[in-house]
Amino acid sequence: MNSPDGRSQRWAGHREQRRAQLTAAAIEAIRAHGPDLGMEAIAAHAGVSKPVLYRYFADKSELWQAVGQETAAGLLAAIGPAVSAVRAERDVVAAAVDAYLAYIEGDPHVYRFVVHPSGIERGNDVVVDVVDTVSSGLARILGDRLRAVGLDSGAALPWAYGIVGYVQTVGDWWLRTQQPISRPALSDYLATFLWGGIANLRVVPDGVPDEWMHHE
Repeated sequence: MNSPDGRSQRWAGHREQRRAQLTAAAIEAIRAHGPDLGMEAIAAHAGVSKPVLYRYFADKSELWQAVGQETAAGLLAAIGPAVSAVRAERDVVAAAVDAYLAYIEGDPHVYRFVVHPSGIERGNDVVVDVVDTVSSGLARILGDRLRAVGLDSGAALPWAYGIVGYVQTVGDWWLRTQQPISRPALSDYLATFLWGGIANLRVVPDGVPDEWMHHE
């Protein structure tokens, strides 16, 4: 006979698998119908009733969190290979910036659903979670690259948060204003600005400007 623990584990595994399937269906629905659709429209697109959808997501806020987590994972999956494909340090920054802009350009409805949710009670803020996830992943990438060229990797985490916050804000403006600048041009503008600050921190390994070292 199956033990209660075994049945419980199988049910938990089935539930997680079903939640993942419904999250993927919700993302498809958002892409097809825009970021403002409700739970009924999402359920219809997924081919289930609304009560079934609520069986796996207590409310729209919980579904929003699941979509946000998938968005963060997809963004990291886009940035990682783009950064790995380049060698020059400035190109690492440029590749990360362009990968982010390309991702939100290619999935604007999902981006708006996550970053500018409509009719959602924002408890555990999924946008903060997405920023944390992406920044942590980017910090690992930057840290590896810094160590590989003999530089201090302590700057990787604040740089990562700075890059994500900066590019997110500009990218949000870019989408809202219907992309008045081409993506390659915007990527170059942002990478040039960011690299100007990063390059200056190479003067001293710990990032302290040389003149500070001699200040009395």
